Amino acid sequence: MASQLDLLKQFTTVVADTGDFKQLSQFTPQDATTNPSLILKAVQKPDYAPLLADTVAAHRGEALDAIVDQVLVRFGLEILKVVPGRVSTEVDARLSFDTQGTLARARRIIGWYEAAGIHRDRVLIKIASTWEGIQAARELEREGIHCNLTLLFSFCQAQACGDAGVQLISPFVGRIYDWYKKTAGSAWDEAANACLNDPGVKSVTRIHAYYKQQGIRTEVMGASFRNVGQILALAGCDLLTISPELLAQLQAADASSQPVRRQLGGASDIGSAAPVPPLTEAAFRYALNDDAMGTEKLAEGIRSFAVDSAKLDALIEAQR
Repeated sequence: MASQLDLLKQFTTVVADTGDFKQLSQFTPQDATTNPSLILKAVQKPDYAPLLADTVAAHRGEALDAIVDQVLVRFGLEILKVVPGRVSTEVDARLSFDTQGTLARARRIIGWYEAAGIHRDRVLIKIASTWEGIQAARELEREGIHCNLTLLFSFCQAQACGDAGVQLISPFVGRIYDWYKKTAGSAWDEAANACLNDPGVKSVTRIHAYYKQQGIRTEVMGASFRNVGQILALAGCDLLTISPELLAQLQAADASSQPVRRQLGGASDIGSAAPVPPLTEAAFRYALNDDAMGTEKLAEGIRSFAVDSAKLDALIEAQR
């Protein structure tokens, strides 16, 4: 009997959002994404302690940031044994406002994957969608290093990523939803803001339509989901990256009683709008500043990933 996950895969490429590669095979995702928080969570599990210890031991004496990246690549290599497609590996969030630093780390990460026999087309370098991060991604794409621009909350971030020709963006559905729900307080009406009316879903729907209408090749991958309803409301999006917990719910749900229907990706959207001029840096910064939700969630996300990166540093430092 078909599950909701089975039907969702007919409309959308399903991506697993986890560093726990031992969970992946049961959901047969095409790709997988990781971030500092997910890797930190994974390395603290007994199953992954040997992997961390072995990687640190193999690179003892190297700079701390190099060992951290070796750990990230090691997880990526294990994930690529399970998924047939791509893995996203994130550059340190503390470099979110450092274009040159981001370029150096991205090139090093790709170099290590290639040294392990992995073609660069199977790796996406994950970078925060700051102006500096987007400019780094622009240069990396010219070099054939494909990027996943993350922590994306505002339409101007998506527009700038499309201008830069990045491979893929990850707009964060759940964190947008969180902001609007918290801001509304007691006035929040959950039923009125569910499914297609969810503010995170509406944001991704707008971006997806803009890219298709403008003929922009950048892939849209909805991310950071809070419930299955948000996922099903984006069926037809290019990709959706989903936590193991929500993948399990989709797999357990009988599609005959809870059908999945395409919501995005109608043929009428393709190339149907007048061209929009590229955003300048000044226009980007002003538009982001004018979007309170985008500004706050981007800053919060960078801070959160930076905290978890520092915790991962400490775990590795203790074993050096």
